Amino acid sequence: MEHVSWRGVLVATAVPFRPADLRVDHDAYAEHIRWLADSGCRGVVPNGSLGEYQSLSAEERAAVVRTAVQAAPPGLAVVPGVSAYGADEARRWVEQAGEMGCSAVMLLPPTAYRADDAAVLAHYRQAARAGLPIVAYNNPIDTRVDLTPALLHRLHQEGLIVAVKEFSGDVRRAYRIAELAPGLDVLAGADDLALELLLAGAVGWIGGFQNALPASCVRLYEAATAGDLSTALPLYRALHPLLRWDSRTEFVQAIKLSMDVAGRPGGPTRQPRQPLSTADAEDIRTVTEKLIAAGHH
Repeated sequence: MEHVSWRGVLVATAVPFRPADLRVDHDAYAEHIRWLADSGCRGVVPNGSLGEYQSLSAEERAAVVRTAVQAAPPGLAVVPGVSAYGADEARRWVEQAGEMGCSAVMLLPPTAYRADDAAVLAHYRQAARAGLPIVAYNNPIDTRVDLTPALLHRLHQEGLIVAVKEFSGDVRRAYRIAELAPGLDVLAGADDLALELLLAGAVGWIGGFQNALPASCVRLYEAATAGDLSTALPLYRALHPLLRWDSRTEFVQAIKLSMDVAGRPGGPTRQPRQPLSTADAEDIRTVTEKLIAAGHH
């Protein structure tokens, strides 16, 4: 497969905050970007939901992307999240990403209210004017706006999007999207449905637990896309007790704790997220330690 920015294993990066003042630790973030590349990942997605972009100031969001671009070695794509309440703001983030040298962006539909199809189309039309390839992000659970296969077909038909990160939880979507928009790349967007979506034809995986165990996630992706179920299925079963946290409300805290256990810069989250319960934290810690002891990394 040729190198396309949004294909392969991309990491929705968590952003490390300094415990003392919760400021972004750019040195730790840059080192993490380089480590993900060394671990076989094909790209990073800063300022996604896992990156707590809604808690960052405009200056911080820009600085996070700049750090990712500067730290990325040759061949590692930087595909920042550019989601915003409205289309004008989203377009400014796309323009800024282009100015920084990013090769594509990821964009949710409007997040200010439950937008109808007309508003969604207008949103992506405005963002597309900035000229970068756009990966749509379908997360109706959080946004309450569903990028249905029919709507994705319209967006793709107009040339507004090149791919979709699919997080609806419905694996059947992959087959319907392939029927309605055969040129639109589907990317696995939920860690705990990654294998199912990859087997259904997804050509990329934008996930969260790659922040803690990237090499094992890359092995899972490669086995799945090669049709090697004898490798993929046992690996997926082993990882799944962690991967399922990606679809829970506490996914940011869970992934950051798993990173801490793995020796990565996870650390605290910003408000409004609260610490995990003692039981949840112990579960994540125990599973991560078990996987590391079994050779996962």
